[in-house]
Amino acid sequence: MSPTDCRARRCRCWITAICMLLIVAAAAAVWGWYQFFHEEPQPAWITENPEMRFKYGSIGAENDAGIPYWIFYVLPRMFPEKLPGPGGYAAFGVAWEQGMELPVGFTKKTIGFPRVANTCAVCHTGSYRVSEDSTPVFVPLAPNHTLDLAAFFRFLIDCAKDPRFNPDNLMREIALVTDLSLSQRLIYRFVLIPITKKRLLERERQFAWLYHPGFPDWGRGRDDAMNLTKYFMIQWPMDDSFGPTDMPSLWNLGKYKPEQGMRMNFAGDSHDAYSVLIDSALGLLGAAPKDNREFLDHIDWMLEYFTARRAPPYPFAIDRALADRGRGLFEAECARCHESGRTGTVVPVEEIGTSRDRLDTWNERAAREANAVVKEMGIRRKGLVEEPLRGYVAAFLDGIWIKAPYLHNGSVPTLRDLLEPVAARPVTFRRGFNVYDAQKVGFVTAGTEAERVGTLHDTRQRGGGNHGHEFGTGLSAADKDALVEYLKTL
Repeated sequence: MSPTDCRARRCRCWITAICMLLIVAAAAAVWGWYQFFHEEPQPAWITENPEMRFKYGSIGAENDAGIPYWIFYVLPRMFPEKLPGPGGYAAFGVAWEQGMELPVGFTKKTIGFPRVANTCAVCHTGSYRVSEDSTPVFVPLAPNHTLDLAAFFRFLIDCAKDPRFNPDNLMREIALVTDLSLSQRLIYRFVLIPITKKRLLERERQFAWLYHPGFPDWGRGRDDAMNLTKYFMIQWPMDDSFGPTDMPSLWNLGKYKPEQGMRMNFAGDSHDAYSVLIDSALGLLGAAPKDNREFLDHIDWMLEYFTARRAPPYPFAIDRALADRGRGLFEAECARCHESGRTGTVVPVEEIGTSRDRLDTWNERAAREANAVVKEMGIRRKGLVEEPLRGYVAAFLDGIWIKAPYLHNGSVPTLRDLLEPVAARPVTFRRGFNVYDAQKVGFVTAGTEAERVGTLHDTRQRGGGNHGHEFGTGLSAADKDALVEYLKTL
């Protein structure tokens, strides 16, 4: 063979080898893309039904905040002592419909592998029961007053901090409930478990104030929303502020008219509903959206859905004659704030007299920085109000019957209690029990089951004061009953 032929043969060998390597590399790239990034749509029973879409539909949080499904599945089995009670994830007070794989507000979506994330519905799907032995009625867009959100956050972090959170233990537990393929087992063992542990541990610093020895627990049905924004969106260091509030309802958002001076959120710190939905959803995503247009399509859909939905009617009997008498008392005692030009606008805290702890968690500098972060993402909205907070929004009262406990911080258990002077209101009570008290309008807060299930709210603790809003407290007992009967009709 001539030297020329040898060189040609070597050249062909090199070309063949390079082509083979390219083919292998391309195949590996396709395999890697499929295993980690290929996206499958959610089933039609979720996407084509508006209520199901609200409860179980993805808003894109699985990309950065999603937890691999099988890790999420086995955590309560591995770490039951870190739960607030028995029953797995149900112990957190999530709304869990019979026969459903996951609770309301928990999405399952495949992006390479099945992932679990959250949506607005986890905090905004309420429930009530007629009696202890009855099944719950779930109410989309109502406040989830049973949800122990702080305990859920701590659970995930505490699991990741535990030495037992390692590939050997997790894979052993996963093998008891599913049969993963060889490639899936390798991916879980060497990629997903280590990365999940790392990301959960990274949250510990951002959630440091949940472990602050000087702060009481949020309790069921509350969250410290603006501190979440401070420590996650603008990444401020932990300060000494503490202001958890009740979770609000989301129905009929079109009633808020920013052009009439109305503001959103309890302290009026956001201009409009569109801004609130964007900021809340970004908190769930945990990062900038992967696709702004897709993200804003979700926001547009939610805004349309929330605007169209109306408050649920009171589900129990109403004494119409008594309610009619209560209407006049409402006009005399309540309407000047709750059915007037002031409704939806900020009322100075000095006038209301309620706790200012929520106001002190936020300021105009934080608003400017948060607005800048969202703007850098390429998202346009009116955003957060860049001025000092001075009070609380005079609430619309539609669906007030299911918004207990009352006041912005959930410090008064029932409407009947709210009509009592501060000195006569309950000092402590259990929150998070969903048996309804139709007489006092709220939820049952005492008794064996309420004490077992509920968390203790102590109005003497920071962030939980029940002072202020002493309107209607001078009425007679009969007049108070009539006023409460009317409030049931709203």
